[in-house]
Amino acid sequence: MSTVIFSLRRDPERDIPSLVLPLVRRTRDPYEGLWALPGGWLDIRESLDAAASRTLAETTGLAPSYLEQLYAFGSVERSTSRVVSIVYWALLRADEVGAADAPENVRWFDAASLPRLAFDHNEIVEYALWRLRNKVGYSRIAHGLLADEFTLAELREVYESILDRRLDPANFRRQVENSGTLLPTDRFRTGSHRPARLYRYNQDVELADRGPLSART
Repeated sequence: MSTVIFSLRRDPERDIPSLVLPLVRRTRDPYEGLWALPGGWLDIRESLDAAASRTLAETTGLAPSYLEQLYAFGSVERSTSRVVSIVYWALLRADEVGAADAPENVRWFDAASLPRLAFDHNEIVEYALWRLRNKVGYSRIAHGLLADEFTLAELREVYESILDRRLDPANFRRQVENSGTLLPTDRFRTGSHRPARLYRYNQDVELADRGPLSART
């Protein structure tokens, strides 16, 4: 089991936050000393979802707000022995990252500039990024990176960080307000600019389309 965990971190050199993810430094062969995705072995008595949550907590101390199975990676040459990995991906809000007590061998990296990772973990991260960027266009997956209430500017920043490009504020506002996924609240964010209305997601709309198996799980 391995997990790709995405969160946002504001870089003072950029106008928008960057996508970041935690990696664990390996302490034994193969690939001793290289960074790798957090993970562990599946216990014979636990489900895949339970194993993903357990191994994530054991290796990083993190408990994500969103966790979903990503893909199974089983290339013959991916390890020195025959290993098939069920990979999950997760989203964490910035406050959830700050509240976690990470072990010493865990470090956060910019998802766009990773070092060489152990096994095929660079390719796994690339696939997870591709899935995230595609899914943000047809689901409310961005909610996994936001507080329960947020401004439209904060929501736009999440989309811009994921897509790595600027979005027109007026067009973005019109699209999200017409989507039916957001509900305005009576509260406002105050600061140096004029007060901005806070929104929340419509809970009658699924966080993401989980496909035809969702009714059975």
